[in-house]
This record gives sequence, C-alpha cells and structure tokens, in this order.
Amino acid sequence: MAQFLLLALADRRELQLLHFWLFLAISLAALLANGLILSAVACDHHLHTPMGFFLLNLSLTDLGYICTTVPKAMHNSLHNTTTISYTGCAAQLFFFLFFISSEYFLLTIMCYDRYVAICKPLHYGTLLGSRACAHMAAAAWATGFLYSLLHTANIFSLPLCQGNALGQFFCELPHILKLSCSHSGYLREIGLLGVSGCLALGCFIFIVFSYVQIFRAVLRIPSQQGRHKAFSTCLPHLAVLSLFVSTGTFSYLKPPSISSPSLDLALSVLYSVVPPALNPLIYSLRNQELKDALRKMMTGCFSGEIKCLCSGV
Repeated sequence: MAQFLLLALADRRELQLLHFWLFLAISLAALLANGLILSAVACDHHLHTPMGFFLLNLSLTDLGYICTTVPKAMHNSLHNTTTISYTGCAAQLFFFLFFISSEYFLLTIMCYDRYVAICKPLHYGTLLGSRACAHMAAAAWATGFLYSLLHTANIFSLPLCQGNALGQFFCELPHILKLSCSHSGYLREIGLLGVSGCLALGCFIFIVFSYVQIFRAVLRIPSQQGRHKAFSTCLPHLAVLSLFVSTGTFSYLKPPSISSPSLDLALSVLYSVVPPALNPLIYSLRNQELKDALRKMMTGCFSGEIKCLCSGV
C-alpha cells in the first residue's frame, strides 16, 4: 500500500479554504502562545520552579502534537487532496501518540506537584528537587516514546487489506486498525490497547485520589484568602486536565448510536487541535508570576525596538 486516503474536511472548495485559514489561525495562536511560555519560563528566574519546569515540558508537547496533525490537514485543504504516503502516515501516528501520551503523563506529574505543594508543603523542596523533576519528566517522555513505538510498530506490521480510506483527517490508530485483516494481529493490538488503558486508568485514579486529598487539605485552611489562593494554584491544571481527558474519552468511548462522520470530525478537532492553543491561555490567566514574566518580556522587547528605532534615526 503506497498511500492512504484521509477524510476530507469539506467537499466544497470554499469550505476547504475556510478550514485552511481556520487551522492556520489556530496553529499560529498555539505556536505564539506556547513559544511565549517557553521563553518566559526559560528567561525569568521566578519561574525556575518545579511547576515552571513541567509547564515548559507541557508547552513542548502542545507544540509537538499540533505540528504533527495540522500542517498535513492544511496542505490537503489548500491543494484539494486527501492523500498521505504510507511512511508519512506511520510517522504521523508515531509522533501523535508520542506527544499526546507524554502530555497525559506530564499532567499526572503536575497533579503530584500540586498535591505535594498543598498537602506536604514542608517536604516540597525534598520531594520535588531539580533532580527529581528531571527524572519524572524524563520518565514521562520515555514512557510516551515506548507507548507510541509499540503501537506504531505493531499496527504497521499488520496486513492491511480493507482498502486504504481512513475515516479521519489524520492517521489515527483505531481507523488504521479497521483496515487490518489479520485476526491474530488485531488481537495483539487490542491487548496492547488494554494494557495502555490500564495504565491510563491508573494515572486517572491517582489524579482523582490526589485531588480528593488536595480539596480536603484546602477546606481545612482557616482563612478564606488562604483557601482561595490554594484553589487558584490548582484551577489551571484542573481545567487543562478536564479539557484533555473529557474530549479524548468521549471521542473514543462515545456510544456507536450517536456516531457520525461530522461528529467524529468535530470531536477529533476538539481534542487534537484546540487544546494546544487553549492550554497556554488557561495557565497564563490564573498564574500571576507567569503573567508578570510575559509582561516583563514583552515590555523589554518593545523597549528594545524603540531604542533601536531611536538610534537608527
């Protein structure tokens, strides 16, 4: 099989061009917002904290997985085509699984960071030192790499004989699996998905348990101002996590009775394109240190441009 056929975002040429400009705007917003967060965390020493370090890693995953799916969709919409090469599809699947699984593991680690900060504040420096943070981030990236490598290698080792049309605008694992005609290979992939599901469920249980402990600790704080401050440090993470988990879970586990190509397409855009653009906005709205760093950086850039213009004149 030399190539696959992706799902067209629209049939009419005007709508295809509209999708191109819409995806271009979202991807530019995601690149700009995540780039600003990366620069702010790297340059401002006030953000050289465990949460700042994990936020930097989260921005890298957001940039990674929006750059994996959106450019090809924009290319197909602009040139009125739906094809993707076999190797291109394998690469797209690998990097999409790599970045999206790494993001889920990083969000789990960030939940642990909030748990230690609120429930065990005296041990925060010990449990979340620079070495421990680096090890946890490396474990998240390595687990994501292994997860994507196993699934990609297995799915593309199967004989695909059910045509080459994918019912998705990018190469997604369930849609490629539908093309397989190998019963044993299909069961092997289902087994891998089962193990992956157990791992994801374990992370989710850990997150729920951590937030139960966090809310119990916050409610024991006597002052209302203290409770508000503690809640405000958790809200961005909780919002990003809820957006990520709810859209992805509903997309994969929705009842077949309500499934339709248009709904599947809308859900896939919602969980694969929108979060990378929204995550930086969610974090910057509630994080005063991040807002101050971004304001300082942008003010410095603007002042530098003014000085350059004045010196040129």
